[in-house]
Amino acid sequence: MTHKASILITDDERSIRNALREILEFENYRVLDAENGEEALRVIDSEQVDLALLDIKMKGLDGLEVLERIKKMKSALPVIMISGHGTIKIAVDATKKGAFDFLEKPPDLNRLLISIRNALSSSKLIRENLRIRKELIGDTDIIGSSAAMDHIRTLISKVARSNSRVLITGENGTGKELVARSIHEKSDRAGEKFVDVNCAAIPSDLLESELFGHEKGAFTGAINRRTGKFELAHKGTLLLDEIGDMSADAQAKVLRVLQENQLVRVGGTEQIPVDVRILAATNKDLEEEIRQGNFREDLYHRLNVIPVHLPPLRERRSDIRELAVWFLHQLSKQEILFSGKLFSEDAIEALMKLKWPGNIRELQNAVERLALLSAGELISKTDVELFVKQKQNMSRELDRLIDESESFHEFKEESEKLYLLKKLGQHNWNITATADAIGIQRSHIYNKINKYEIDR
Repeated sequence: MTHKASILITDDERSIRNALREILEFENYRVLDAENGEEALRVIDSEQVDLALLDIKMKGLDGLEVLERIKKMKSALPVIMISGHGTIKIAVDATKKGAFDFLEKPPDLNRLLISIRNALSSSKLIRENLRIRKELIGDTDIIGSSAAMDHIRTLISKVARSNSRVLITGENGTGKELVARSIHEKSDRAGEKFVDVNCAAIPSDLLESELFGHEKGAFTGAINRRTGKFELAHKGTLLLDEIGDMSADAQAKVLRVLQENQLVRVGGTEQIPVDVRILAATNKDLEEEIRQGNFREDLYHRLNVIPVHLPPLRERRSDIRELAVWFLHQLSKQEILFSGKLFSEDAIEALMKLKWPGNIRELQNAVERLALLSAGELISKTDVELFVKQKQNMSRELDRLIDESESFHEFKEESEKLYLLKKLGQHNWNITATADAIGIQRSHIYNKINKYEIDR
């Protein structure tokens, strides 16, 4: 069944609303109407609206004010302005504020219907582009209903439309890049590039070239001119991830670019203007880094206009249920192997009791492991204990061994003993099954049991 496009008519004259309704319903559109701007905004907030016809001169909010609010609420919703007092200035103002078209009263019927069809087609194309971009860059939904996540979403909605710089802090795996992408996708720069650079993953001697580009012959191996991340992100958004690991020289040059909005490529002399919205992220305490002389205080204040701190998962355990179910649903959409998998209530409760030192990233990996290794369609508490809890315990045990071992040889032997104990336990101390599982001969397992004096 084909979806009927819904059109909202907003005009304070009932006769005009009725006339337009009759025409549009004859053309098989679903029609809603409102007699003023406030009512129109309520309808758009609560109903499925695919296109709005909006009068300019109305009591209360005028059409241009309503247009601005609509674009803040639903930027992709096409709006056609209709006015009995049409002037070039009003038409230009409406277009600048995001109107799809501007028609004078009484509108020519053919022109009106053509404009509506074009607007709906354009809207469909915009939605399709947004869908494709979402698939390409990944989902930017912030999952979780805790007070902390509600605060993060509110903060994102407030700062996204500005050009203010944002410093995103939090432990590894808390979703800092996701927040940065969400800010970009909700900003006026959403149609432009989102470029991210991991400052910790690039050697310090190559970071400046990565950020600012270089000219041919600037250094050994520079056989061609290279465009840097700042230039690639022109008109868009640049995420400086792990900014706390940036070298002192690179910090000084980034500060200069932020002050002057222009850069010079490595080995070049030309001043290149750049218009970039800067987001930065780090798992370090930058104020402590400043005290230790590792980070520039002036750069910190330039970046930390809007601070956004992401709490670790252990501080918002109520979100674990929603995150685990969401990750499992995403897996089922990607591979038929995972379709039909569900969590039992006791499995969710078991997940909520774990510590999650790796935060959301660790939880995501654990959900995929559970979906793959659990025997039936229902993931149980036993599965969580076997495939997740034991792994976390093993990780903590390895950390203890690293801290306590006096030499590499001692660590190696203690680790081997720990590994063998875990594998024997997983196979109910069946030597043959354990040997087959870990790929060694039965005799070797017996030798190691004797060597490490392992008892069941």
